[in-house]
Order: sequence, then structure tokens, then C-alpha cells
Amino acid sequence: MTLPSTIVISLKRSETRRAAFTVLLEQSDLDWEILDAIDGLQLQSTPPEYHEEKVIRLLGFPLSASEIGCFLSHRLAWARCAEKDRPTLILEDDFTFAPHFDESLSKVMASYEDWDILRLQGIAETSDSTLVEYPNFRIAENRGDPLGAAAYILKPSAAKKLIQASQDIYEPLDHFLEHRQKHGVKIIAIKPYPVIIKGESSTILDRPERKAIHGIRKILRSLAREMDRLTNPNPWFPK
Repeated sequence: MTLPSTIVISLKRSETRRAAFTVLLEQSDLDWEILDAIDGLQLQSTPPEYHEEKVIRLLGFPLSASEIGCFLSHRLAWARCAEKDRPTLILEDDFTFAPHFDESLSKVMASYEDWDILRLQGIAETSDSTLVEYPNFRIAENRGDPLGAAAYILKPSAAKKLIQASQDIYEPLDHFLEHRQKHGVKIIAIKPYPVIIKGESSTILDRPERKAIHGIRKILRSLAREMDRLTNPNPWFPK
């Protein structure tokens, strides 16, 4: 069984995090490298593919510069995956491995192929459908959005689809990954998740406290989201 190539997305200024994950990865069998993240706080302007008006219509607020930088950083990792032509584990730098990480990764990579993206982490609890049961974990299809994008494996074919679909950016990265109607990529998960977020302070420093949206604005936002999903049909997506 060939382990995936591994890319850790990390800001150059996050020296403490880099030191911590370097120790962890040097103790593993993973073939890994660091990808210097795009620091949104250093962007001179927003990229042309970012559509702020649509973001506000769908979310109720714009993405912060750091959220845009995060999206662009993951897209660099997708390009690296496509270039290597090898399944790639993408990690954000605030992670640690659960006890079943090695076992789940080796068994799934060796015996189960029906996926484009394999999610290894999620923030929110979601309902799901079990696809395959193993003694210490299972492969499942989430029925909701688990949020977060700190750990996932993608195949080169999926990387190319994500790059193409992200020529217009109008949602946070983790929402985009679960927007299967848009990119047509099949995403499943290992549960319990084999990668854990350590919960250190966020490196996204410019995300303001966002107030809940109510009334007519909330209704209009919901309608806009529904229309966006309906105009991006995906034949495999469960009805």
C-alpha cells in the first residue's frame, strides 16, 4: 500500500505550529512537505475570481482577507497534487493524529477506491450513512456539512475538478469542498475522524464577530443559497 503524498499548509509566521507538526511528522512514515500559505493579510487586492457581492448575498457578509488567503492556499495544494499525479493528504498546521490514524489510512487506501476526496476531519457533528464498517472505524457519507478543511486526501482527478470549479470564489473553503453540486467531486469520510484539531488560537486574525442574520435578510439568503444549489446539479448527489 502506497501512502499518500502529504502537504502541510502553514503560514511562515506560524513558527510554533511549524515546530510542533514537524516533530509529529518526523515520527510518521508520511512523505511530507510544507507549503507556505498565502497570507491574506499581505494581499494587496482581492483576486479577480473572488465575487464579494455574491458572497454577501449567500452568506450575509464578505469573506475576510485571511479566509481568501486560506482558499487560495488550498488551491495551490490542489495544483501540487495534480502536478505530482498522486493522491495527496492536505493538512492545515493545527493538527494531531488520533490513535486509529495509521490503521484507517492504510486499510482505506488499500481496499476502498470509490471516492474522490476522503475527509479526515470535521468540526460539526452530522448525520451520515455508513458505507463500509471496520473494527475501529467506518467509511461514511455525511448528510450535512461537517465544516472545517484541516485534513483530507484527494486524488489528482479531484484536484483538477476543484481547480476548475474554483475559478469563481464566493464561499469559504470548507463550504466549497462540500458543494458537490458545483464541482461534481465525491466526498466521503472516515469516522471517527482520524485527525484532530488541537484548538490553538486561529491564524485567521481578521475575521470579525459575525452577528446572526434575521428576518427578510435571512429569507433572501436562504433563497439565494437554494437557487445556487439548484443551478449546479450533480448526477451522483443523493436526493
